[in-house]
Amino acid sequence: MATLRNRQNTRIPETEQQLGNSSNDNNNGKPAAPKERSDPMIYIIFLSLLFDLLAFTIILPLLPSLLEYYRVNDSSGLYAWLTTRVRWFQQLLGAPDRYLSVLFGGFLGSMFSFLQFLASPIVGSLSDYYGRKPVLLICAFGIALSYLIWACSSNFALFVLARVVGGISKGNISLCMSVITDVSSVRTRGRGMALVGVAFSLGFIVGPMIGAMFAIFSDKSASGGAWFVLPSLLALGLALGDVLVLAFCLRETLPQAKRAREISSALSYGLQLLNVSSIFGFAAIKNVPRKDTQALRTIGLIYFLYLFLYSGLEFTVTFLMYHKFGYSSMDQAKMFLTTGLVMTLLQGSVVRRLPEAKIKSYAIFSLYLIVPAFVLVGLAESSRMLYAGMILFAISTAFAVTCLTTLVSKYGNDDQKGSVLGIFRSLGALARALGPVVGSIAFWCLGSKITYIAGGLLLFYPALALQRARI
Repeated sequence: MATLRNRQNTRIPETEQQLGNSSNDNNNGKPAAPKERSDPMIYIIFLSLLFDLLAFTIILPLLPSLLEYYRVNDSSGLYAWLTTRVRWFQQLLGAPDRYLSVLFGGFLGSMFSFLQFLASPIVGSLSDYYGRKPVLLICAFGIALSYLIWACSSNFALFVLARVVGGISKGNISLCMSVITDVSSVRTRGRGMALVGVAFSLGFIVGPMIGAMFAIFSDKSASGGAWFVLPSLLALGLALGDVLVLAFCLRETLPQAKRAREISSALSYGLQLLNVSSIFGFAAIKNVPRKDTQALRTIGLIYFLYLFLYSGLEFTVTFLMYHKFGYSSMDQAKMFLTTGLVMTLLQGSVVRRLPEAKIKSYAIFSLYLIVPAFVLVGLAESSRMLYAGMILFAISTAFAVTCLTTLVSKYGNDDQKGSVLGIFRSLGALARALGPVVGSIAFWCLGSKITYIAGGLLLFYPALALQRARI
């Protein structure tokens, strides 16, 4: 492990004690050890992700209105065909009619994540051979194309095609993390991963607010035609901004000497990662110590279980707010604003400054904290209690994924970082592909209270597993 860490750093970073005693060294006339700085490319990645996530989150509050628009105006017949299939499943489960949109939306969300699950490891492996920048640019162009198709989607089939193109192109997230790993030492990697979290938080603050405003507008003029063109063009503009940032500001961070030597070996990684058992076993990561492989498998399983339960409960929260509390699109946007601000403040001030030695401890803390968060949401009978649960949820979220990603990024050789993070993101995408459907079915059949309390209690297991893991 020590050899791996020395290879990842260009110099041995100073310890916390050395940093704390730097003023004493100055008083004695000795030069203080310079603080290790983050590479500027980390901030370019932050800007790229911010553009991408702002565009991505605009659509979230619009989905109910979009589904209603296509229910009335779909000329392709796809919406009616899918509705018939969903209604058959609804009757099979005995779910109430008013929750039909919960399951329908869950299937659409799961489809997007499943495509991301397929794309992330392949994209990560290809970047290990071709380099990060060209593959990132291809993903960014694909995402922009998806918004262009959305803007032109006069029928539901085109809208679904837009989501398919967008899902396939979403391997950019794992590539961004690979870039941060390329340019970071063990000491600075946590700061870079925290900036990724800040980008997500800001995206989920501003994007839904913009989308909520469009949702209000659409409710007043839904009969006036394709009202979604304007928000889709805004998303397209943000995606093109991302393309420009990557094209003109990002340098290649994976030198030729550190890349995979053969395209066949890089592609074999991607093909292996279509096998679920291979993904959980990190089978594509070879020539690393056995204990490192075991650590990867342990973190990967914990991450999958956490996100599977988390995403199922997270996805249905908007329906809970709508059906139980009668929240409008703007009320929901205010909730996203509150939780997003909490996450941004924590990730910008605390998470990005966590020392390496404390990453695991904070990851364990965050996994335990999500349990009372969802129990509170399930028991909530007032907005005050709902907000309390969602604030705990935001605090946990601020630490969990960032800390787990930082932990897993320590493993693998230089030419395997893209593959490691690709597998990791793929496990997350698989969890998010399954979680919303399972969460929606539980919401239908058991109701919100039992669903959230049971899901929250089940989240004890990932926390306990990480606490016991020797990584």
